[in-house]
This record gives sequence, C-alpha cells and structure tokens, in this order.
Amino acid sequence: MQAPIRAAVIGYGGAFNMGRRHGESMKLTGRIELRAVCDIDPSRTGQAQQDFPGIRTYNDVRELFADPEIDLITVITPHNTHAELALGALRAGKHAIVEKPMCITVAEADAMIEAARERGLMLSVFHNRRWDGDYVALKELVNSGMIGDIFHVEMCGGKYGHPGDTWRSSKEISGGAFYDWGAHFIDWLLNLIASPMEQIIGFAQKRVWMDVTNEDHVHSIVHFENGAVADITMSRLDMAPKPRWRILGTKGAAISRDKFFEVRTLVDGSEQTVEVPYKTSDWHAFYANIAAHLLEGAPLAVTPESARRVIQVLEGTGISARTCRPVKPKYP
Repeated sequence: MQAPIRAAVIGYGGAFNMGRRHGESMKLTGRIELRAVCDIDPSRTGQAQQDFPGIRTYNDVRELFADPEIDLITVITPHNTHAELALGALRAGKHAIVEKPMCITVAEADAMIEAARERGLMLSVFHNRRWDGDYVALKELVNSGMIGDIFHVEMCGGKYGHPGDTWRSSKEISGGAFYDWGAHFIDWLLNLIASPMEQIIGFAQKRVWMDVTNEDHVHSIVHFENGAVADITMSRLDMAPKPRWRILGTKGAAISRDKFFEVRTLVDGSEQTVEVPYKTSDWHAFYANIAAHLLEGAPLAVTPESARRVIQVLEGTGISARTCRPVKPKYP
C-alpha cells in the first residue's frame, strides 16, 4: 500500500463530534486522508462536507463499501452495530477500525477477527486512551519497579446521577453500563497486568434509574493466574467515589490524584511518599501507528485479539451477574 491511505468513516453523529475528531487525527499523520463519510442522516453528511471540503458522502453504507477508492473504513456508530459494519467493510476488502468497545459479544469478536484473517486485512479498535497521560505515567511507574509486583488493583468510575437519555443508556444498544467507560478501564487493566485471567465475577444493581435499561451500578472482579486481583466499579449510584486508581504492589502503592500519582514506596528501608506527575496525552498516536503498520509493517499497537480480551471481561461480568457464578475466560 502507498500513501496516502484513503480512508472513510461510517457515522458522523453530532455527539462529541467523533467523526470530525477521527478525520482530523487521520489528517495529522500526513499519510491518511479522509476521502468519504457515510451517515444515514443527510444533515450530518452535509456537516461533514463543511468540515472536510471535497470529500464524498454517502447515506447508504452499501455504496461506501462498493467505493473502489477506499482502503480503510472506521466505524463510529452505536456499539451494537460495530460487528455488522466492520464485517461489511472487511468483506468488501477494506481494512477496518471500530470505535471502542469492539462489539458486544465474544462471538462477534471472533467473527470479525476471522473475517480479517481470511482476507489478510487489518482490524483494529480505537482504544486511544492507551495514550492518556495518566495511564502512560502509570505504565512507566509500574515498569520502573518502584512499587514492586502488582497484586491488587482498584479502579473506579463512579458518581451519582442520571445516566442520560441517549442510546448509551440502552442496554440493547450499548451492551450495558459497563461497555462505555468500562471498555477503557478494562483495556488499561489488561495492558497493566501481563498474567492471563483466571476468572471473572460480576455484580449488577438496578435500583433507581428505571427510565433507562442500563444497569445503575456494575462491579467486576478479575482474578489473574499470578494471583493478582482487580476490582472495577462503574456506577451512577456512587455518592462517595474512590480515586480512579488504587494499586498495591509488593514494594509500595500508587493512588491517582488530580494531576499526579501519589506513590508510597520504600527508600533505604524507610517509607516515603512522592508525586509522579501525569504525562501529556497523545490520542493522535493511534492513527500514527495505523499508518506505520499499513505502510511500513510496524507492529499494530491495538490488535483485535487484545480488544477481544476486553469484550471477554465486559460480557463475562454480565453473564456472571445474571448467573451468580464465576466465568472462565475463553481468551484469558
């Protein structure tokens, strides 16, 4: 493949301007060019033409799939459409990227991965928050050995309040309350602890927000083969939220604060507390890697197999919550 990589996006909805953000991030690589946008709403494709003059627009995804001048398609649509649209792109011979979460079920992830593999095409997931400044700082901190081997992780995405009335609050469409920010949290976790997963235990509460179908509170516990345990909470019923990160290691601990990690560790046998500032976030690094992978054969930063492990935890948590039994991961 030669530069520029000719790209398109499916979904240019107004929420968070994600379509425009993806296009701008592609453009910053200097090697990916947004050539087309598809959205079922003509007003949104009209907005796309204003944002990116000269692009082609489609209101029927079949017409986009048939466009021979498109190499790569990014899917930016509600969660329950990711698998169908990515499969359509792959079957049309296009490389594919889907917004996080990858899909709703492991079975869908399997089908997507197999379709890409059969055709020799790239499939990736927009886990851009691997390049968040706090997470980059945390990875460096853990890799430095300052807190030793991690054996306990607590992660919290909690607050009290109505979850909103968009499709993100519909369990049928979104997959559930765990699938939005939870996808980021689990991706971070699985890239922080190298050990395979042993089991997933889930709990869910539906008590207050009865006008939406997502759970009000989701709690997941992930056991790893090396004995480490992660405790993750996503809640709309939490009036006393914990910090996003609380990590215990054999030589210390790290707790996330506003702009830094509070790190407690041993120095010459004496306990000391230091502040480790967050790094600068770089979400554009995702598309820079996509370009390097497709044009130069660089390793793919976000492989579909790694994204499938995230779905394993999201889906497994829900199954465990319904059955009151632990779930053994198919892809640990």
